[in-house]
Amino acid sequence: MTELLTNGSEEAQDELLPYRLREHFLNTPELILYRALREMAGERYVVFAKVALNDIFFIVRPNENVHYFNKLFRKHVDFLLCHPQSLKPQIGVELVRPIPKSGTRSADQFIEDMFLTAGLPLVQIPSNDRYEIPEIIALFQAALAKVKQMERRLAELSRDAIPMCPGGGKMMVLRTHRSGPPAGQLYYGWIDNPACPGNVPVK
Repeated sequence: MTELLTNGSEEAQDELLPYRLREHFLNTPELILYRALREMAGERYVVFAKVALNDIFFIVRPNENVHYFNKLFRKHVDFLLCHPQSLKPQIGVELVRPIPKSGTRSADQFIEDMFLTAGLPLVQIPSNDRYEIPEIIALFQAALAKVKQMERRLAELSRDAIPMCPGGGKMMVLRTHRSGPPAGQLYYGWIDNPACPGNVPVK
């Protein structure tokens, strides 16, 4: 009888899925920064932790830019501050190890460029065991100013060089004809629909 009970217990253990709950969701520096962000944000923002990048961003023309998917897959931003009612992303926060003032790591730079291109501020805060709210606010202000500067540059470029779709009225993007007589030639097409007939040839 004892042997039967033992065998039954072992079979039940074998049937369990191999998942266990992590002891800590946030490590110590992340938890300290989370508390500082909550204090700073008050009721202005909702603070989310470890948000997947592909839940924040999407890739335009995914068939042409498939290699960019790997840059998002299984990656997250440490904290995301969202509007309290709409939960629309407002500011990302990335915890980074201290580096020389003149240096930067390629992964950190890529994430910053991604946020900047999408028009979403990213605040990169060096890992520490203590955070001063005024210092965090200064980093937030610098990130917001950088995004506004980028928006002005993009607006100037788009007015001068990028046409609007004559059919849908949306900004167009630069594409390449893949087949037919115009194969290889550049043209501007609708950003959401490559098959839109309202394209503009590049002269």
